[in-house]
Amino acid sequence: LKLQFLYFIGKMSRQMMQTFEEYQRARVKFVQAVAEFATRPPYILALKSAGVMALLRPLLLDNVESVQQSAALALGRLAAYSDELAEQVVQQDILQQLVYSLSEQNRYYKKSAAFVLRSVAKHSPQLAQAVVDAGAVDQLVGCLEEFDPGVKEGAAWALGYIARHNADLAQAVVDNGATHYLVLCVQEPELTLKRIAASTLSDIAKHSPELAQVVVDSCAINHLAPLITSTDSKLKRQVCQCLAQIAKHSVELAELVVEGEIFPKIFSLLKDLDDVVRKNAATCIREVAKHTPELAQLIVNAGGVGALVDYVQETTGNARLPGIMTLGYISAFSDTLALAVVVSRGIPPLGHALEKETEDHLRAAAAWSLGQIGRHTPEHAKSVADCNILPKLLDAYLDKDSSEDLKMKAKRSLKSVIMKCVHLPALEPLLHNNAPHNILKYVCGQFAKILPNDIGAKREFVANRGLATLQKVKAEPGSKLQEAIMIINKCYPPEIVDYFDPSTPNTFLDKIDTYQS
Repeated sequence: LKLQFLYFIGKMSRQMMQTFEEYQRARVKFVQAVAEFATRPPYILALKSAGVMALLRPLLLDNVESVQQSAALALGRLAAYSDELAEQVVQQDILQQLVYSLSEQNRYYKKSAAFVLRSVAKHSPQLAQAVVDAGAVDQLVGCLEEFDPGVKEGAAWALGYIARHNADLAQAVVDNGATHYLVLCVQEPELTLKRIAASTLSDIAKHSPELAQVVVDSCAINHLAPLITSTDSKLKRQVCQCLAQIAKHSVELAELVVEGEIFPKIFSLLKDLDDVVRKNAATCIREVAKHTPELAQLIVNAGGVGALVDYVQETTGNARLPGIMTLGYISAFSDTLALAVVVSRGIPPLGHALEKETEDHLRAAAAWSLGQIGRHTPEHAKSVADCNILPKLLDAYLDKDSSEDLKMKAKRSLKSVIMKCVHLPALEPLLHNNAPHNILKYVCGQFAKILPNDIGAKREFVANRGLATLQKVKAEPGSKLQEAIMIINKCYPPEIVDYFDPSTPNTFLDKIDTYQS
């Protein structure tokens, strides 16, 4: 009887354990299926309608680790899909659970939890603030001290998505001591960890000089700058971007970046096979060049202008913008620096961008840079004019489809170059009766300055039909344009002016008929 009882008890226990095992397998199967469905957008709305968030929440505390991890993975994928689903994660009080688990669970769960936090924080400042309010930043910074590189990567990535939105959120990351550990992550051997840490430091530094200074004070530049020569393209992208975000704020920060000995090594990246590396390198150079003549001169002395000119010549679209602007910043500081751009044949690629690019902000940048080159001396203006830039600037200004910014920059560049240009043949293409008077007054003003004292120029002006064109211009009485036209007309005998004046009856042919030898 006793043996029968023990047999019965054993059978019941096996049946009971089998039930539990089936329940466990069902939970595992469920969370794995949901995690898989969450990778397919057509299924996500159905999962949402089925109330999947409420079903996954208790599974985060399941006593089976694989269930916990799969539940967190599914939540992360759902939250990454849309801000609406991320908002549900916040409303279901899931964040607090995840934050608590970050300090208690194993490394696999920590990776999944960091993934959820990142997926929520990426959508908006409000959702990122909810992650901060849940106490996640402190726990994520703690994860940066973990031995496992994957945990560090997940934590650094989540911190980057929090910090990128605004200065207040970046300050919250800094206040928890993240920058020190992020710089340590940059020194780790794993490439992926280096990339993510550099990206997060960039997201912190971009907001303000104060935050950039915190990054610098953590010795970030000393460890980032040598990575410019890395063979990994994705790492070089993040390094150049981070250095650019530091340098952009002030002269002092730009000088600290330069002290990291990035020149001339970074110029070689302008010919990198990776387009993003090239663009980020050009952006970093621009953020240094824009501050002072000394920094611009440093770039010129290191051989940077030739590399920048080649970069502008070889690229198209938005990638061209940092190169175009850098040439403009360098040229703006002095005639010597502008001459370096001229000598390096920087004008033709800028003219090509002005004429051929389809986006107005790129054309406007090219117009501005050309104006910075030509505004210094007559020689600089002639160099611009000899490349047939003035008609291109006028076309950009007159084009009814041009943006207001493009029109303004084209007009300013035209004015600054024309007022320095004493090479009259270069100005003649601008002299036509359909040209706007606010441009013609500068063109005629230059002719009025030079023609009275240059006999050869007077002859050429008539021979090229410049005087004839001038007589067709209807200037307002008392305007500067009319004054310039009157000065030019006084350089010639009245009968010649009358001959080209369409409002004056032409009697030359009548004189031929009545003339007797």
